[in-house]
Amino acid sequence: MTIHLILGGARSGKSSYAESLVMGSSQQHSLHYVATALAFDEEMQQRIYHHQSRRNDRWIEHECPIQLPDLISQFNENDVVLVDCLTLWMNNVIFNHGETATEETISAQVQHLVTALEASSANIVLVSNEVGLGVVPMGEVTRLFVDHAGWMNQAIAKVAHKVTFVAAGLPMSLKG
Repeated sequence: MTIHLILGGARSGKSSYAESLVMGSSQQHSLHYVATALAFDEEMQQRIYHHQSRRNDRWIEHECPIQLPDLISQFNENDVVLVDCLTLWMNNVIFNHGETATEETISAQVQHLVTALEASSANIVLVSNEVGLGVVPMGEVTRLFVDHAGWMNQAIAKVAHKVTFVAAGLPMSLKG
């Protein structure tokens, strides 16, 4: 079992890099693509279609916008799992809680995910945006998202066996 966290900015090449890593897995492993995105509008639907068009029939697709820890717990040592992406999952968690989204409820969801990852016997590759390289956001909800996305990335990086940062399509090893 390995956990590999891949971080990068928007359009950095992190998803393509993650997909190529997983595609290099043994033919004896089942490849699972866990998509966390929701198509709220036409532009997001196009982004989803772009990602889908890169995958062949070897992939088993799972759409999981919120219940990610529960899905992770269903995979086993014969599975290689790509989760794309954690920051969209975080957005969905905050959106799902709406006005009741608090530091405690969001942190509990992240801890539930970390626990599921640590307990899994699958090989898991997680894609996440590095959101802490920009300016401090203006709105309260946006700051809540950026803060928790950063803390989530830190919590997962702590338990991950490998962490890679991708910029301009170039992977840089941060851990492992």
